[in-house]
Amino acid sequence: MSLPDLQFFDIDAKIDTGAFSCSIHCDDIRLSEDHSKVYFRLLDGSHPDYHDKEIVMDVHKITHVKSSNGTREERIFIMTDLELYGKVFKTEVSLTDRTAMTYPMLIGRKYLEDRFIVDVSLLYQAPKK
Repeated sequence: MSLPDLQFFDIDAKIDTGAFSCSIHCDDIRLSEDHSKVYFRLLDGSHPDYHDKEIVMDVHKITHVKSSNGTREERIFIMTDLELYGKVFKTEVSLTDRTAMTYPMLIGRKYLEDRFIVDVSLLYQAPKK
């Protein structure tokens, strides 16, 4: 799975049909004063494409989502291209700290709907580039 607009490739991701939207591990997430831009650092030093560069993008929306532990939290969403199995689609991605999670990226059902069929009996199917 890759985020070509952000120059991040071969990101480990979990397909989660229970999650509505996609999310990516970020830190140092900050909004501009007028809330039109978001500043963040993507992933961490363990990923080969990590470069400690601050990324600036337009805010797509800010909304409350239910996190994996069941609590509601406010999240900032961006719109970006997401590539999976050689197919690229523009999608909403929430920015969040996923340090405690196994995978830095979560792919939710909104991205998958009408594009992919999920076979839960299979693991680790996407080839690395």
